[in-house]
Amino acid sequence: MFKNLIITSFLGMFAIILGAFGAHALKEVLTPDQLSSFETGVKYQMYHVLVLLFVNTFEGFTLKQKNRISYMFFVGILFFSGSIYALQLTSITAKSIWFVTPLGGLFFIIGWLMMLTVFVKKNVKNLK
Repeated sequence: MFKNLIITSFLGMFAIILGAFGAHALKEVLTPDQLSSFETGVKYQMYHVLVLLFVNTFEGFTLKQKNRISYMFFVGILFFSGSIYALQLTSITAKSIWFVTPLGGLFFIIGWLMMLTVFVKKNVKNLK
């Protein structure tokens, strides 16, 4: 569990650094559309860092559930936000990695679905 919190803390710190970098250093380099896209990557990273903090400190999840959900969100951040950063900061084109961003989104959805499944099962169990 602490491994997940260490990774989460790093990703949170990195989101703040990237957000500041985007707001200051990239303002003069990227077009408004590119900057908006970059900011979307930062926002989704930070949203999922907050969810990861919840997942890994919530006592209602087993360690196995925490690890599985965390993995989905870690990979989602890497693929979704990471591909957006790569597209905006390098010469990589969307044509070459078109599938990576939606794949990251799919990992986010799976992570949320896994959380939903745990909560629904606990609710059904409590109703019996």
